[in-house]
Amino acid sequence: MNATATEPTTPPREQDEIRVAHRSHPAWWLVVAFVALCVAGIVKMLFTNPNLQWDVVGEYFFTQRILKGLLVTLELTVLAMVSGILLGVLTAVMRLSPIKILSSTAWAYTWFFRGTPLLVQIIFWYNLAALFPKIEIGIPLLGPTLWSGDSNAVITPFVAALLGLALNEGAYMSEIVRGGIVSVDQGQHEAAVALGMRSRRVMRRIVLPQAMRVIVPPTGNQVIGMLKSTALVSVTSTSELLYTSQQIYNQTFQTIPLLIVASIWYLIVTSVLSVIQYYIERHYARGGRRELPLTPWQRVRRSVGSLQGRLQAVGEGSKR
Repeated sequence: MNATATEPTTPPREQDEIRVAHRSHPAWWLVVAFVALCVAGIVKMLFTNPNLQWDVVGEYFFTQRILKGLLVTLELTVLAMVSGILLGVLTAVMRLSPIKILSSTAWAYTWFFRGTPLLVQIIFWYNLAALFPKIEIGIPLLGPTLWSGDSNAVITPFVAALLGLALNEGAYMSEIVRGGIVSVDQGQHEAAVALGMRSRRVMRRIVLPQAMRVIVPPTGNQVIGMLKSTALVSVTSTSELLYTSQQIYNQTFQTIPLLIVASIWYLIVTSVLSVIQYYIERHYARGGRRELPLTPWQRVRRSVGSLQGRLQAVGEGSKR
């Protein structure tokens, strides 16, 4: 009796996959036509409205004052986010601590800074000298003052803006980090402790790396939100991007073009941050999916390769 060898089954290629084609409803064509007309109207307005003054936008787009303001905005974003992430991790660990005083303190911090508006917090830190004319550092009620200084000299507009942004961001990041830690199966922690690992090492080597899949996406959104929130520090006369634009149009009375300049720079930076966020999410998603989705560049390469293959097949067919 002849034995028949069974050939291994191979997964179907993408071009052989069956795709379900949905019948288009006539109403969808009306929606598409309406959206197309709206987009065409916006594009026409952008190119034909003389009040936008695109020549003025081009004139101020790369000026030294605008670029310095952009640099201050980026500096505030980076420093506030780094401080906020560190505060968020610390506060999240304290919230999950079995020690009641630590968890209560962390809860009170999160409750206060999430419950009050960011603008109010920035203004409060800017006017801290009205409450504490001098800042003193020492052991409360026990020891002498180790250091003291004038509040106006210590809490500069930049420091006030950084304190407001960082402390507010730390409260939001604590909830993001806590959610990521809670999402990790408790059995992971118990197994590591059973192997003799200390709690701090378990958190650093096992829990946090797995929680990053949950933490990274909202953290990326927070970074983009922080970039835009830096515009609020203009109330403290900090020379960031918006405040610099305001200074220029208060002198030239060209309000709309300078606001367009600031908006375009915000869009450019947020677009770059979105791309970085995409690749960071892709990096941490490697262990959670069997196959990662294609990057935009990989999709372009695949489309070009598919098109070249079709053209080659058409050429070979015409030769026959």
